[in-house]
Amino acid sequence: MKQLFPGVFSFSGGLATLNLVKGVSVYGEKRIQVGRDEFRFWDGKRSKLAAAVLKGIKNFPIKPGGKVLYLGAANGTTVSHVSDIVGLNGIVYAVEFAPRSMSDLIFLSEKRRNIIPIFADARFPERYSDIGRVDVVYADLSDPQQVEILLRNALFFKARFVMIAVKARCVDSSEKPKVIYEKSRRELEEKCKVLDFVVLDPFEVDHGFFVGEVKSLISNVD
Repeated sequence: MKQLFPGVFSFSGGLATLNLVKGVSVYGEKRIQVGRDEFRFWDGKRSKLAAAVLKGIKNFPIKPGGKVLYLGAANGTTVSHVSDIVGLNGIVYAVEFAPRSMSDLIFLSEKRRNIIPIFADARFPERYSDIGRVDVVYADLSDPQQVEILLRNALFFKARFVMIAVKARCVDSSEKPKVIYEKSRRELEEKCKVLDFVVLDPFEVDHGFFVGEVKSLISNVD
């Protein structure tokens, strides 16, 4: 076992997170006991965040004790691993607009108390403004304006870091993914310093992953 980032571990070429709720799998993932700890395997083919780690990102701002705003939480597969990483002293605000997915998130949050499901449209952060300031905004959105939505939330909640899985085909299905990634980089660079970029193929075809630091906060935080 090797720790790649705080809360993220490598097992025989794969990934795992320390299970916050021992004895319980979230989506049928395998678990392994190491001493008194239990780890959940994290599949890069089922999580774009895991795929980004496997593809070699060097910056991973989601940390134990952190506050994460997750846009496009779906049914909570990746959210559950973020929950493991931030731990009991952290919190994950999981924003989702699909009723069926929200039902899954609510069920997940009943066992994982650091997940707060939010039934809302991520385009309107003012509708869930009561969550206060966060450390990281993470976006996995099927929306042509996905970068704009990410930045709107990051600025609204004064997040220092952003992470986004850019879905090229959702932005423009007629354009080459490489062109979409370059456009997305330019959009991000208006407000952020891009720290990392990887293409997620073959784990997620036509997806690029960015990590950035919000420029307005760089000089204000050590």
